[in-house]
Amino acid sequence: MTVTVKISFDLPAPDTPLYAIRKSLADYTHLPHHAFKLIHAGAIMKDDAAPISAYGLHPNSTIALIGATDPRQPLAPPQSQSERSIIATIETELHAVRTSLLPDLDIFVRDPTNHKEHLRLGELLLQSLLRLDGVTAEPAWEDARQQRKDAVREVQDMLDRLDNAWAARSATVAA
Repeated sequence: MTVTVKISFDLPAPDTPLYAIRKSLADYTHLPHHAFKLIHAGAIMKDDAAPISAYGLHPNSTIALIGATDPRQPLAPPQSQSERSIIATIETELHAVRTSLLPDLDIFVRDPTNHKEHLRLGELLLQSLLRLDGVTAEPAWEDARQQRKDAVREVQDMLDRLDNAWAARSATVAA
């Protein structure tokens, strides 16, 4: 399974090596720096020593951070994660859903006529719920457990909005 995350941040100076961005993203996501690829304008940014200007990055550029995870396992072994890293994982997942799916969901709810879009959004929201389900928080980590519970509730509410809009549309068409 591939997980795509979208994060907004200010770019450093153009002569900054790509490694500095990779390290910042690794620190933010709590993923090892070698566990993800950075893609800009359809090209994988491989040379960590190259300055970011070599990749044509500028303010408001989009960089895709793509990392591979096994859906049957938590994002990292639970014994090696701290509560803070668990919370960061939950926040990253929720941020990705809010930025990549919520705008499409709002559009769909206003005009729920595209069955393929209904299926696509439903599948992506369910995948997010499965990823959140794979996050394991120790019983003593009350903050992490509450964050996970709140994140699951928020994504489930989005899924309910999607299904309610489709059901209302189906009832209108049938009447």
